[in-house]
Amino acid sequence: MRFSELTTPQARAAALMTQGGDARILLDPETHRNRYHSAPWPQDVLAYASSTANDISPEAFAHVAGLAPQPYAEALDGLRARIRAAYALPEDVEMVFAPSGTDLEYVALACVHDRAGRLHNILLGADEVGRGCIHSAHGRFFAHETALGVVVDPGAAVPGLSDRVSIEDVPVRDMQGHAFTSGCMRDRIETGIEAHAEAHILVHVVHGSKTGLILPLLDDLDDLRARHGHRMTLVVDACQARITPAAVADYLARDAIVFLTGSKFMGGPPFSGFALVPPALSARAPALPAGFDVIFRRAEWPAGWPGADRLPDSGNDGLRLRLEAAIFELERFNRLPLARAERVILAFHAAVRAGMVERLGGRRVAPYPPGRRGEGDAHPIEMRTLSTIDLSRRPGAPDVDEAVRLHRALVDGGIRLGQPVQCVRLEDGRWGATLRLGLSMPQLVRLDPLGDAALEASLAADMDRIASAIEALS
Repeated sequence: MRFSELTTPQARAAALMTQGGDARILLDPETHRNRYHSAPWPQDVLAYASSTANDISPEAFAHVAGLAPQPYAEALDGLRARIRAAYALPEDVEMVFAPSGTDLEYVALACVHDRAGRLHNILLGADEVGRGCIHSAHGRFFAHETALGVVVDPGAAVPGLSDRVSIEDVPVRDMQGHAFTSGCMRDRIETGIEAHAEAHILVHVVHGSKTGLILPLLDDLDDLRARHGHRMTLVVDACQARITPAAVADYLARDAIVFLTGSKFMGGPPFSGFALVPPALSARAPALPAGFDVIFRRAEWPAGWPGADRLPDSGNDGLRLRLEAAIFELERFNRLPLARAERVILAFHAAVRAGMVERLGGRRVAPYPPGRRGEGDAHPIEMRTLSTIDLSRRPGAPDVDEAVRLHRALVDGGIRLGQPVQCVRLEDGRWGATLRLGLSMPQLVRLDPLGDAALEASLAADMDRIASAIEALS
């Protein structure tokens, strides 16, 4: 579908969904795609790009195009109720909305910025969760403009935050690209805690990195909490949204803040996100920092949150529609019985193995430490909707720059995969070439009605087209 083919309501919805975010959401005037090569109306492309960003599905697009105008606060309260139902959340779990996963880092800082004299933020694997988080987790602006349209300087302090915040980025893979064990991550986190005795510590947990890692595991988190619980707060980066309601409940039971976004596995258009805040934190939340009045709108925070009344009482129709599309997909997916979802996911897994590994000579980048396959097998089935393929063993030992070129050439040929990620080292120290293939919730729903033979044939045809394109471009 081309923009010129949209009806007036569709064009209005599409235009709105490019507003109310930062520059990443804007469309190139020539390609009509954003910097992630996606667009907020259905596209005629072969896409397995849910690890980066999705195009909106025809069904979700019809839904948002048909929505009537609604007061912003009322619309977000309705979304809160639907998200609460989708994840079986208790009524005392609060919810904060933001235009991106990067903005959600500010929510965690806001919840504890009155603790101790300083805050120390331990971020795990910034390369595997998003580089912009380095700024926002540090209490700094990460873009040239906020979602309110206020011009700011990237890296500049958010008033009321960053002069008291330090940050530490802990790698999640070694120099050979192997994932560290959960115990190793626990020890690295503890070192950071002990080195900042005067600070309150925000400890990030990765639940579904760009390559499917979950670190640290619950037992190691419990160990850290038993020894440092009064000095630390857990922050779970589940922005890929490859997480079950049971896992969300496990984290909330440990008083963790949980981040999710609607544009990855959930299948909505970029960008939208929400943070789940446990009652132990919301009950003693301090007033919001002064600088939040250029980042957030009042309705995006729960009613009665200290300091929220100082935020602009305006609306963000673009964020509302992007959230509506994402939650529409979440509700459709939740109606799919688990056994049927597993059938599609395992068929996808087999098709990727046949097309990307056996045919192209690629290698799956393991979402678990060496020798710990059992940990990977214990991950929720949703984690198998993402495969990171190392192509560096192909002729010429292609590196990440070649992967970027290949990724863009595939886009120009109507194929969109997840962006390359730096997680494999070549012998000469360069980063190796990787591409990522991921299913989304709407794809699972679309593939579910197919019988076993038709499902296998459909996925095989897709992988054949992708593999043939890679062969031709290499």
